[in-house]
Amino acid sequence: MLLNLPYFPPADTVAIHQSTDYYIPGFTLYCIFCVFLTDSSGDYDVQLIWGFAGWFSLVVMLRTESAIVKTQVMIAIAFATLGEYFASVFMEGYIYRLGTVPAYIPPGHGMVYLTAIALARSGVFQRHARPIALLVLLCGGAWALAGFRGYTEQNDVTGLILYIIFALCVWKGPSPMVYLGAFFMTSWLELIGTFTGIWTWAEIDPASHLPQGNPPSGVAAYYCLVDAVAIGLSKPLLRSFRKLTFRALPKD
Repeated sequence: MLLNLPYFPPADTVAIHQSTDYYIPGFTLYCIFCVFLTDSSGDYDVQLIWGFAGWFSLVVMLRTESAIVKTQVMIAIAFATLGEYFASVFMEGYIYRLGTVPAYIPPGHGMVYLTAIALARSGVFQRHARPIALLVLLCGGAWALAGFRGYTEQNDVTGLILYIIFALCVWKGPSPMVYLGAFFMTSWLELIGTFTGIWTWAEIDPASHLPQGNPPSGVAAYYCLVDAVAIGLSKPLLRSFRKLTFRALPKD
């Protein structure tokens, strides 16, 4: 085979459609639109209300998920939230409208990551993995090239580098379907978030000192890292939790 895709589902995979795998993405997409639309002119109280709503929604969405998925989502929230404060508040790679990370961002990361997982296991993604990957890579590549050539609002060298990393993760990474799902979700939220002015990316990335778009085209690559951390830590953390729980049980 010319192109080896070791972690893709087999081409003859039988599609198994579960309503939850489509409800979760639809609900998350709708929430992103509503939150960003109202927060574009809201204050801290609005963000706090959406934060409570986000946590409540995430708890409901996780109620039927396995223990390993719940653990992965919690790890993803913790890691991504730390990344938010480092990249935005400390490094100022992007700046939120009110100057700090909104209260709805942590549960929002959980919803987005869970959505990527739901899309990855859905019948549509499993049955049409290769066409979806081709569509994502072509669209992402066109976006990255347009930013690199200066056809977007801000020149986007960083976005091209991130896109290359993302493409390599899709090719050889352990969770390519999750990465493809993350591409749709992060593209949606980044385009709406920057359009409504919820946050703005700096013209020069403070880490690499390279021009970056608003938003960078390959921003989905960051979720490849989030997924790697969530998968890498979830099983050891869950085993440790179960051991502690077992030891805490009363002895006969």
